[in-house]
Amino acid sequence: MSYLNEQLMAMARGDQPAQLVLKHATYLNVFTGEFLEGDIAISDGVVIGFGSYQGVQEVDCTGKTVVPGFIDSHMHLESTMVMPARFAEAAIPHGTTAIITDPHEITNVCGRAGFDYIWKATKGLPLDVFLMVPSCVPASPFDESGCVFDHDDVTSALQLPRVLGLAELMDFPGTVGGNPEIAAKVNTTLDRGGIVDGHAPGLTGKALNAYVAARVSNDHECNHLEEGLEKLRLGQWVLVREGTASKDMEALLPLFEAPYAYRCALCTDDEHPGDLVRVGEIDNIIRKAIALGAPPANAYRMASLNGALCHGLSYRGAIAPGYLADLVVLNDPMQVDICAVYKEGKRVYTAGQTLSLPAVPVPRALKDTMHLPPVTAEDFRLRRVPEKIIGLNPGSLITDDCGEGTDYDLEHDILKLCVVERHHNTGHIGVCLLKGYGLRSGACAITVAHDSHNVIAVGTSDEEIAFAVNRVRELHGGMCIVNQGEVLDELPLPVAGLMSGLPAGEAADRVDHISNTAWANGVNRGIDPFMTLSFASLPVIPALKLTTLGVVDVNRFELV
Repeated sequence: MSYLNEQLMAMARGDQPAQLVLKHATYLNVFTGEFLEGDIAISDGVVIGFGSYQGVQEVDCTGKTVVPGFIDSHMHLESTMVMPARFAEAAIPHGTTAIITDPHEITNVCGRAGFDYIWKATKGLPLDVFLMVPSCVPASPFDESGCVFDHDDVTSALQLPRVLGLAELMDFPGTVGGNPEIAAKVNTTLDRGGIVDGHAPGLTGKALNAYVAARVSNDHECNHLEEGLEKLRLGQWVLVREGTASKDMEALLPLFEAPYAYRCALCTDDEHPGDLVRVGEIDNIIRKAIALGAPPANAYRMASLNGALCHGLSYRGAIAPGYLADLVVLNDPMQVDICAVYKEGKRVYTAGQTLSLPAVPVPRALKDTMHLPPVTAEDFRLRRVPEKIIGLNPGSLITDDCGEGTDYDLEHDILKLCVVERHHNTGHIGVCLLKGYGLRSGACAITVAHDSHNVIAVGTSDEEIAFAVNRVRELHGGMCIVNQGEVLDELPLPVAGLMSGLPAGEAADRVDHISNTAWANGVNRGIDPFMTLSFASLPVIPALKLTTLGVVDVNRFELV
């Protein structure tokens, strides 16, 4: 791209018509927080000026408001359960023009082949996809993942275009403790000019000081205001998250005010296809924040410029000369009602349009990831009595230690939770009790179990759990709900046991249907039946989690 040439300067001066002019627009200046009026001149994919311009192409924006394209500052494409091109088809209509994704889900299952697939499948989309290199595969010493992504893998991946640095450093105990492998990954990233993303829920005091001293630049795990303020005061960016299972935005609403709004960005982290299609992506967070009283200019800045600044992306996220013309045209900025989306000065979406993008074929190796024998009810007996009870919390990934129990107690919502190793046929199965899920009969199972993605299942009897696990095994990965030996609903996820090949709208319908079936069978309406379940095995978010090796006390970072 030519950043400076005689013709571009002539267009910027107004001596020649610009390639595109958005006429009579109201536009947001994210640097000053002002909504200004005038023409927006665009050439060679960048904004070149404001005022009164003529263009080869002119679009009347009278009564419209133009804001910078939205940037999702931390997310996992795999959590949408659709392929990258299908995600782009759904996200662009919601105003998203760039994402920073961490493909550690598929990397945990398939290693470098999974990472490379996401990198290749996101090239050339009309939405910029920047990758962070997975830092913790597996996420902790208590996980059994499909592959290991070591320092050599990190070093190699950091050399690829569109790779910005090291993804969320989830092993915060190892980081604070100076683990040599983690230190090598961090130091290599920083030496190459990359950034290091954070993941340290509940970390505070001197331990947090040590974590930030490792030059971990941001954190998306804040779920209450004091945690966010402490991390801001130490110089971290806070990424305000509103996804499917974890909804932190309302608790962090004061961060939308000055001065905090200048060091906060927005992210979805993990979002199911139903929310993506029907509720939205980053536009959903902006809309909800404004409805709760957040200053609109701050919300839009957090959705654009701040995500770019946080990740070192120059000349993005603002409407200003020299900045990429990634723009969202709004009918109503208070409702985030989207009229059109421009990517580098080209209109890529008009309201009502259905997008159709080419997709990269999926390698066969990513479709054969279920390596476990059939299971029986006997496999799910408690290994010890009494056993720990993990308690779920609506709208949060943080669980409670609810003491111990001896068996199912449906009257008091005590079910059995199981995690079955599926990558190497080890036969390892973790079993404990679960409170707060609400299922009244049958079982649910899914091959999305963060972050090692073994099979996780919850049920009202050992027989029902065994039936559900065997069913997702037969699907070569997927999700299902069963009752009395009958499959009530299911969705195959043949790509790494994480993603379907369906269009986003169809995947949304299928996930909504199976979730509604789960709720109809008693699952607590305050939680997402499958997203919340999938995080009950992530041993880097307090307080208790279950892996194939047993119950992990995350606060003490040990098996119990």
